[in-house]
Amino acid sequence: MKRFSMLVAGSAALACLGALLTGCGSGDSESGPTTLRYSWWGNAERADLMKQAIALFESRNPNIRITPSFQEYEAYWQKMATETAGGNAPDVLQMDFSYLREYADRGVLYDLKKQTGGNLVLDDLLPGFRGAGEVDGALYGVPVGGNTWSMYYNPALFARAGAPEPAAGWTWQDYRTSLARITEATDSYGGGNYTGIIYNLEVRLRQQGGQLFTADGKLGFSREQLAAFWTEGQELIRAGVVLPVEKALQIKPRSGFVDDLIASELGWDNFLVRYAAEVKTPLKLAPVPTDNPGQLGQYLKPAMLLSASSRTEHPDAAAKLISFLVNDPEVGRIFGGNRGLPATNAQRAAAQLQGPLAEVAAYEKSIADQLTKAPPAPPKGAGSVEATFVRISEELGYGRIPVAKAVDEFFAEAEQKLAS
Repeated sequence: MKRFSMLVAGSAALACLGALLTGCGSGDSESGPTTLRYSWWGNAERADLMKQAIALFESRNPNIRITPSFQEYEAYWQKMATETAGGNAPDVLQMDFSYLREYADRGVLYDLKKQTGGNLVLDDLLPGFRGAGEVDGALYGVPVGGNTWSMYYNPALFARAGAPEPAAGWTWQDYRTSLARITEATDSYGGGNYTGIIYNLEVRLRQQGGQLFTADGKLGFSREQLAAFWTEGQELIRAGVVLPVEKALQIKPRSGFVDDLIASELGWDNFLVRYAAEVKTPLKLAPVPTDNPGQLGQYLKPAMLLSASSRTEHPDAAAKLISFLVNDPEVGRIFGGNRGLPATNAQRAAAQLQGPLAEVAAYEKSIADQLTKAPPAPPKGAGSVEATFVRISEELGYGRIPVAKAVDEFFAEAEQKLAS
């Protein structure tokens, strides 16, 4: 830490009052070592990997020292809420995409566009990640890794039923036909009830040119669109071709792939690591069905981002650390897929991915030209909206509520949560 006299430190503290949005300090031009506080969430394994990455950064930047801090996910956000409320945020912090807008709107985060092209290099980001950390024209986070929505399927079960494997260009009706054929010809259900997952609604909306949330933080779809989506789910339930909700809840936290209960599912592609451990026969990945050729509705979602505090006294050094952790090939080799598939080409090439993660990387590469720009960071309350969607979907699955009432309840609750 720079050595200030008590008088200078007191003056600096006074100068920082009211500077929440612009940050304090003129940069990192002073001589002497600089200390950055850096916080992230993760387990002991990630902490060990981070120690290696930090040591490498410090060896290449001898005038910058890092004070690390990490907690498990829930504890991390509890601590971050306390620190940011007290104006004591770390200089560099790991950010979840779902919290990005909330923290940006509170003035907690530094606009990294001020460092772009200098201390912060973004030229090597995969195209789908460019701009993913922007809010209202400012850059508040840089992705370090991510994933995309996808179709999982068990090729052995598809073959046993005589159903064609999912492929580019297949439609939602093609998928529903396969669900029925597999259920009829095997002891497995064709798949899970995809209408109970809000991200399947999102991908459907994006295929139609719509969105889940508007840029100003409201619901981006109509009651009629939701009613049609949930009605589709009711038809699948009545046909008996999707895993019943009671069985899905009974086996949690395991997926429907356990014991070949289902032959397919839609989810984030990095779940392949988890699913692969639950099945006896290998699973494959395929693009999401679409009724609009050329519009998969898929995008690269940041698994996590790196942000800087708006109150950091060392924005130059903070940007250097973020740039290093995102771009350096050796960091990519150290972490592999621990932070999600790396967000830059250089780190993906260096990550030495194996097994399911290598399959995920190959899959993303195969559809890279069809992935579109990520939506704006979700508004505050989006997580509660998703929880409401799941709860009401389960009520529909049990047959306890008609679609019309379910739609009314969802909109009433969701709009209230987004407005609060």
